[in-house]
Amino acid sequence: MVAAIKRQARLDLLADVAELYYVRNENQEQIARRLGVTRSMVSRMLSEARELGMITVHIERPINQNIEIGRQLCERFGLAQAVVVELHNGQPLLMQLAKAAAKVLSLSLEPDQVIGTSWGTAISATVDEIYLDQPIPGLKVAQLLGSLGAHVKEYDGLSIVARLRDKVRGEGIFLNAPLLVENEAIAQVLMSSKGVQETLKIGSQARIALLGIGSSVLARSPYYLAGHMTAAEMQHMVAEGMVGDVCGIFFDINGQPSSIEIQNRIIGIPINSFMNIPSRLGVAGGPEKVMPILGAVRGKYINILVTDSMTAQSVLNQS
Repeated sequence: MVAAIKRQARLDLLADVAELYYVRNENQEQIARRLGVTRSMVSRMLSEARELGMITVHIERPINQNIEIGRQLCERFGLAQAVVVELHNGQPLLMQLAKAAAKVLSLSLEPDQVIGTSWGTAISATVDEIYLDQPIPGLKVAQLLGSLGAHVKEYDGLSIVARLRDKVRGEGIFLNAPLLVENEAIAQVLMSSKGVQETLKIGSQARIALLGIGSSVLARSPYYLAGHMTAAEMQHMVAEGMVGDVCGIFFDINGQPSSIEIQNRIIGIPINSFMNIPSRLGVAGGPEKVMPILGAVRGKYINILVTDSMTAQSVLNQS
């Protein structure tokens, strides 16, 4: 018992020294005088804190942006914000978009806020890039869309909520329901269940939603890859005009709702509640995302866009 108390006191001291040095920017001499120890002892304590994993270093490299294209996107589509990333020297697209989106999201967070999320590889990568210097009290992360299936992958809604919850040190609100069911009657039963309603009620209180922009390209569609839709079903949706989706809401190139029969089988936040979320942050880039982004911004499903300059210019050209 005595040994445990001594160890905890030592850990508390190491944490205090690390905070003084890294957060309050006091030098080792100032800390030594404050604690009544030698400067070399302070240096040893900082080394010990690093060895124990109490200190981590995160280097934030600047993101190259094309401000002019971002301005054009905002003017053309009425966006609140558009962050357009310039890629250089073979930089990976997804990682650079994720870094930019993580910064936008982090700067928007406030105490007692609800963050809504859907699912997708862009959202998953964005969660990986989130680092908060200081904890923000009272944050909740709410799942807005049902889960892909029994095998939870890193880009599934359950995984994203759990990881983002841990990143922001908040509370996770999970939607324990499948993404897509066999028919509208089953969907209505699930949507009226207490657990689903409670989660979606919290989700509807979100001030910001982190969203991917889905493509109708078969090889990139999680709906097809996860086995929720057949190739024939996807091709039928495309024939009806569907170009993409945001948070399970399908739309055509003009942003009008599409594939209503499939839409009615999805378990997720109702479109009217979704559109009332003040900040809807969409993250997407690459040639196959041009038409989905165009439909998404025309339909106002997102009002903040993070993309790359080549994709953004193509969206402007197509519009």
